[in-house]
Amino acid sequence: MSTSRIWAVLLICMLVFACSPTDNDVEADMSQDLSILGNLVFFYYPDLDEAERFYAGILGLEKVLDYGFAKIYRISQTTFIGLVDETKGMHDPSEPKTVTLSFVTREIDEWYSYLHDQGVQMHRPLEGSSQLPIRGFVAYDPAGYFLEFERFLEHPQNERILTYLEGIVAQYPLADLETTRPADLGILANIIWLYYRDVPAAQMFYENNFAFELWVDQGLAKVYPASATGFIGLVDEARGLHRFSEKKAVNVSFLTDQIDTWYERFQDKGVEIKDPLEDVQTIPVRAFVGYDPAGYFIEFDTFLEDPKNRRIQEILGQK
Repeated sequence: MSTSRIWAVLLICMLVFACSPTDNDVEADMSQDLSILGNLVFFYYPDLDEAERFYAGILGLEKVLDYGFAKIYRISQTTFIGLVDETKGMHDPSEPKTVTLSFVTREIDEWYSYLHDQGVQMHRPLEGSSQLPIRGFVAYDPAGYFLEFERFLEHPQNERILTYLEGIVAQYPLADLETTRPADLGILANIIWLYYRDVPAAQMFYENNFAFELWVDQGLAKVYPASATGFIGLVDEARGLHRFSEKKAVNVSFLTDQIDTWYERFQDKGVEIKDPLEDVQTIPVRAFVGYDPAGYFIEFDTFLEDPKNRRIQEILGQK
């Protein structure tokens, strides 16, 4: 990397991330006064074993937490996916899967070849977008959730995120994992794409309540950094992969060690709360759930001291 690029990355880190250490090179925080240590998206499954075989065996993700009815896997340095038994979670099995989970990678062609050879069903083949400076494809997971793999191409629209991604250490499969994923297929970051009838209202919600800063403006979609390798994407439902639905089988979770302050902030700002702040009785987690303008469940979680939580706390820099 050139000297100017190195200083650009360092400048972004100093201005955007109030660094708090993790077990990797990128330090996790967010672009505001309250820290978000990581991003976690919960998907819901009729067959949890099948979902685990896909995410562990094919995608080669590390399981970092197991509550029985819910399993959490690490995707990139500060992003995670939670696989939930749909009979025991917050959502009804009939709810639409109005969300897309994006895997940002440098090895886009290699990922496509690998998943195609594994027999993973595709929604859209590998191609360059006619509307946007990206190259990517969309696959289905075992329950039909959309998984988008994408690479941002050189373009003024992508300059800020590309400069930042140059400084990210990709996540590769651990050597002791039982996976068919090749060791040289990395994941840099994730974007959780959410779908809105009124994107400006969604922007106002995330900018005012989270102090998120717009990094990529694609016209039809807006991308905001939330943690060191986790992004939130707000999409115009008339032009995106999904149409708006009143209900959606997804929880968007923000991991923090300042959950009480976040709860006070949401209350002060008048955000509608679904489930109030509490220590969950069945699992060692402190949490609350609110709603965003489109009715997405916005969840905040703090993992409490417990042997089951040790690995994810290590990753989040809490051990």
